[in-house]
Amino acid sequence: MTEKVPMTPAGSQKLREELTRLKEERPKISRDIGVAREHGDLSENAEYHAAKERQGLVEARIKDIEDKLARAEVIDPSKLSGDRVRFGATVTLTNIDTNETQAFRIVGADEADVDSGTISVSAPLARALIGKSIGDEIVVNLPAGTRRYEIGAVEFH
Repeated sequence: MTEKVPMTPAGSQKLREELTRLKEERPKISRDIGVAREHGDLSENAEYHAAKERQGLVEARIKDIEDKLARAEVIDPSKLSGDRVRFGATVTLTNIDTNETQAFRIVGADEADVDSGTISVSAPLARALIGKSIGDEIVVNLPAGTRRYEIGAVEFH
């Protein structure tokens, strides 16, 4: 049984666009390899080795994206509701020790960007939040140390 990969519709679309771009890049890389090959001795040909390395990276990323899309479980947070934290929720947290408030949206791993307020569903903070409700207190061990939070709001949009 293969594990599903949760993602939002926007995350799925972003992966599909990246896949299209990478597939369009294939012919250019092949041309670059051909041109570099014409320059002679391949053992000391930096252009050839760079193009081959780029080809390997692009092919690996294409396989990775295709695998994720094949296993994708696209979840639209705007169609969800409730007061329990789950994938797609925007959760407002108050740090109990500092009284600072932050909001995070729980998204798929490829969509996560802490600077824009999104965290991966597999991140320690998200795992600690899943299943909790407004008013619940959580304690989570983060790379920066142990933090205590109270859940102030759970929204889906």
